[in-house]
Amino acid sequence: MMPRIPVPAVLVWAATRALLLLCVLKVITVPGPDVTSDVSVIYRNWYRILRTGAFPLDDVTWQYPPAAAGAILSPALLPFLSYATAFFVLALLSDALTFGLLVHAGGRPGRSWRGAWVWVAGVPLLGPTAYARYDVMVTAVAVAALLAGARHPRVMGALTGLGALLKVWPLLLLLGTRRGRVTRVSWGSAALTAGALVVAFAGAMPGALDFVTSQRDRGTEVESLGALVFHVARQFGWPGSVGLNYGSMEFLGPYVDVVSVVAQVLTLLAFAWLLMWRLRARAWAPGTLADAAFVAVLLFTTTSRVISPQYMLWLTGLAAVSTVFSASRMTPPACLVVAASLVTFLEFPLGFGHVVYGDGLGLALILVRNGLLVAACLTAARRLWRQTVTEPRTREQAQPPRAARDETLLTS
Repeated sequence: MMPRIPVPAVLVWAATRALLLLCVLKVITVPGPDVTSDVSVIYRNWYRILRTGAFPLDDVTWQYPPAAAGAILSPALLPFLSYATAFFVLALLSDALTFGLLVHAGGRPGRSWRGAWVWVAGVPLLGPTAYARYDVMVTAVAVAALLAGARHPRVMGALTGLGALLKVWPLLLLLGTRRGRVTRVSWGSAALTAGALVVAFAGAMPGALDFVTSQRDRGTEVESLGALVFHVARQFGWPGSVGLNYGSMEFLGPYVDVVSVVAQVLTLLAFAWLLMWRLRARAWAPGTLADAAFVAVLLFTTTSRVISPQYMLWLTGLAAVSTVFSASRMTPPACLVVAASLVTFLEFPLGFGHVVYGDGLGLALILVRNGLLVAACLTAARRLWRQTVTEPRTREQAQPPRAARDETLLTS
């Protein structure tokens, strides 16, 4: 039997995506910086270089794994359109694919269309940035990987390996795989896929692995959690400044390197917590894989030295997959992520001038957006731990010892 289709969600998706497309095509003008310039200028320049069979290694803004070349070159699939228009159309198709996967998954037993609604709402709240970066394509791959994971770990691994060679973070999807055969198969498939792609790119295009060290010298970007230190310090005369560095607006001045190191330490602590969770987890429900992926990427994004607006697409996609499962407890943190997407749109592009100049409005926007992300982290991590560690252990302790149960059965 064909699953029912949530008609209201489809209609809202179509209306909001038409609006996004009109924004990136500049039929409707959004105040603030032109978010489409990354595609029309930066991506287009990379496209010209990549077509020659080389990576744009002399450009400090190229900091991506080798398969990102495929996303940048993808507008060649629509040669009858200009580069930027073709890219936006492909972004729309990636969005449609993600929505279709969530709708299909939500119509199955034990599933819900909450996930489709999270995607429908979260993407347009981010504004035109959603279609003006290739992150929507990476998110589509990650969503497909997680939805395949429950039944087809080998497919999940292959898609995860591809996603990692597009933008690294999809590797975190593997943290929540069930211990045993599923982990061996999915991790092995991911390693084989990523390894094959690396060998292919390294042989065809020298410099394929330079991305490994490309972000080593990144500082503290003005939208990151650590940036709040300097947003507040500027109110009290901190002598530093904001400037374009490695392709984004970063703080430059005293103690920036210290805050950047602290951010990296927080990321390491987040990874340590995830490893501890994986070792202590006692129960894997159908949605545990997606819940763990959501928590992992949420922790790494929030503690990062850089929280670019498009990163919210990753979180929205993973929150959507997590809430597809009827038993999922991730609805509250998913709602916090959706709210953070709206505040992200308010700070970029609408209020980005206030953020850069560091006035009261800019500080408030960054404080609220990052506060929502921190709240989402704490809520999601706590719920994951309780569902997979605390509650299963409590149930085990409540049961009588096996010897006592056997004796009871014999005497009854």
